[in-house]
Amino acid sequence: MVRLLRDEGFDVIVSGDPCYGACDLAMDTLRYADVLVHFGHTSLQNPDPRIIFEPFRIDFDPAVIQDAIPLLMTKTIGLVTTAQHVHLLDGMKAALLRSGIDARSAKGTRGCEEGQVLGCAFGAARIEGVDEILFVGTGVFHPLGIQLATGHRVVAFDPFTGEVQEVDAERFLRRRHALIERARSADVIGLLVSSKSGQERFKLAHEMASRSRNAVIILMKEISPDELENLGFPAYVNFACPRLSYDDQVRFPAPVITPQEFRILLGEKEFGEYTIDELE
Repeated sequence: MVRLLRDEGFDVIVSGDPCYGACDLAMDTLRYADVLVHFGHTSLQNPDPRIIFEPFRIDFDPAVIQDAIPLLMTKTIGLVTTAQHVHLLDGMKAALLRSGIDARSAKGTRGCEEGQVLGCAFGAARIEGVDEILFVGTGVFHPLGIQLATGHRVVAFDPFTGEVQEVDAERFLRRRHALIERARSADVIGLLVSSKSGQERFKLAHEMASRSRNAVIILMKEISPDELENLGFPAYVNFACPRLSYDDQVRFPAPVITPQEFRILLGEKEFGEYTIDELE
């Protein structure tokens, strides 16, 4: 890729820092370059005009989605996927319709395309007139988040392995309840705020800090197990990427709960009102 761009007369700098999504752009490179080309993700809302987004699309035969039909319980469903497959949305709808399934979609939040969900934004799954959602993609976190965000029955279909399963959030909720109870014993709690533009929720953290005398705001760029170990707090609330709380908890030295879970800890919500953490 660098060679191709150089052959066209461009000077190229490659960002060597980790990147976890369109919320984590290598903005520092714009101090040395006129344009930033970001590969792999679709843009979030209000993108900087100096940034060019080149999503990474992965093809499969949309007809394979018919393998998910035996697990569906209704004839009218919501259909969602990730950025890698959203260009196949119409083809998947057509394949389902041939089997009598009316698949509907909605515009996503955070600048997402029609039918596209992120690991931190499930707006495209909030579809009027459906009680069942079919997620097409790999992994279990997206469909789990969809189930918790909507309360609907969710079927997850992996188009590459053919695996199809109904999502069950019970085990996930048990683990999160245990973390909240562990955090309850902390005499001081760190509120982790990211300095990354696409993850920054300082206003929310500041507002919630005012409701607990034991809360301390901590501003960070990278949140890692080593950094939290060095800080030494007995518990944390994560106001950065929600996936850190869910995916990386086993690596962290202390409970890392979400803002919604912090409200439960403070007694402002009941655990039965549990909601998944999403970025706006």
